[in-house]
Amino acid sequence: MFACPATDDFFRARIDQMIDLRHPLAVLASRMPWQEIEAAVAHRFVRKAHEGEAMPDLDLFGEKPQRKVLASKAGRPRVPLRVMISLLYLKHTFNESDEGVVQRWADTPRWQFFSGQSYYEDRQPCDAITLVKFRKLLGEDGVEELLAQTINVAVELKLIKPQELSRVIVDSTVQEKAIAHPTDSRLLETARIKLVEAAKGAGIALKQTFAKEGEQLSRQAGRFAHARQFKRMRRAIKRQRTIVGRLAREIDRKANAIGQAVREALDEVLGKAQRIGAQSAQRKAIDGQPKLYAWHAPEVDCISKGKARRPYEFGVKVGIASTFKGNLIVGARAFHRNPYDGHTLSSQLEQATILMQDCAAAPETVFVDLGYRGVDADNPGVRVVHRGKPKRLTAQERRQLKRRQAIEPIIGHLKADHRMDRCHLKGEYGDRLHAVLCAAGYNIKWLLRMIAKKGVPFLRAIFLCLAKGTMPRRFWPALAASRPGDRLNDSLGVRKLWLLAA
Repeated sequence: MFACPATDDFFRARIDQMIDLRHPLAVLASRMPWQEIEAAVAHRFVRKAHEGEAMPDLDLFGEKPQRKVLASKAGRPRVPLRVMISLLYLKHTFNESDEGVVQRWADTPRWQFFSGQSYYEDRQPCDAITLVKFRKLLGEDGVEELLAQTINVAVELKLIKPQELSRVIVDSTVQEKAIAHPTDSRLLETARIKLVEAAKGAGIALKQTFAKEGEQLSRQAGRFAHARQFKRMRRAIKRQRTIVGRLAREIDRKANAIGQAVREALDEVLGKAQRIGAQSAQRKAIDGQPKLYAWHAPEVDCISKGKARRPYEFGVKVGIASTFKGNLIVGARAFHRNPYDGHTLSSQLEQATILMQDCAAAPETVFVDLGYRGVDADNPGVRVVHRGKPKRLTAQERRQLKRRQAIEPIIGHLKADHRMDRCHLKGEYGDRLHAVLCAAGYNIKWLLRMIAKKGVPFLRAIFLCLAKGTMPRRFWPALAASRPGDRLNDSLGVRKLWLLAA
């Protein structure tokens, strides 16, 4: 074992001595405003103070009363905020699950350096379930802060011009939910199983659970549909609907006989079962009541985007806003209940304005498709450009409109590389968090790519000198203005540069 001169630990070497600090992720680790991010979200993780016993008034000649010792309920120390925030960034940047990101973190020194670790640790930073709790505490405002800081870093590193933030492209896509394809047969079988489980949990004895017949009918319906024997398929589905109705009525009767408390506990289960039975009996949805496409995710909508390959998608509509040039995402928001695209534009621009406020920028011109027609009056102060009004566009705007399609590959990368293709988070709240985190992961990947392509101005001058092996005098002021104590400047190459300067 050797002793590293740049470490306080005799038996371990620092991570910055183990990795190449010219790697884009290592460069980005030293350029991210970690203190600002932690300060912006720290108030969400403040522990509540435990109330102690009141102390009586002290007398000058009396004994000092002893405070009763209470057992602390604070639990074990928290994982550092920077580590948890870095895990969210890395998860969506490199398309990992909660379990995968904590396992890969333990095997990747560069990821640990990005998380602020000084020494390599061959262990997981936390349990995967901790990320779930952290997301809930972080909230929608917290994940939007993570996205906003990626925009600030891009502007600070001069990877994108601030004036480019005033021109944006907006489009919508579908963020699908992690549900099975909602056929009537599958939903009715799920309703039967849930009714039996609810009755057992409430202590209600059923005459018959139809377990064997239910499984057989579910298989038969699928086979009949595959063989295009739709009359026999509808007969099997009708029998499934009859079974669900019988179970629901029996549970309803016996719950009323037991008591009101049991009845209230079963209301939600009975309501969902009745909705599934009613919607399977008719092709069109009941007026004023959306269809239920998944038992565990009632917020799922059926969205038709006009695609020949996938005519229907089951999830939530998500609006994406990117810069006109540079392809940096400046806004991502989920819209439930499948609203018209044009009605989402004002909310989308409002979010983009809030995220870009640190850069003193706001959207002034927005390029959209024909789904956003007729909303100019709802967005005062913003120039809405689309091909539906060719006579009102200038020649320059007609040329620029050809670049509106640049957002389509961005949406493709969000789905293929950053986990927007399938949302596993629970409820409408999870949909909103997931959309913003996917955009933050895309921006981190964008920053890594741009750092590798363009470099940071300070680093470009330094490593150009290293490549030549000489130190021109014109680089000395820039070197003197750098911070020698930075981790980035403690690398082997920069130390050589300081020796050359000396």
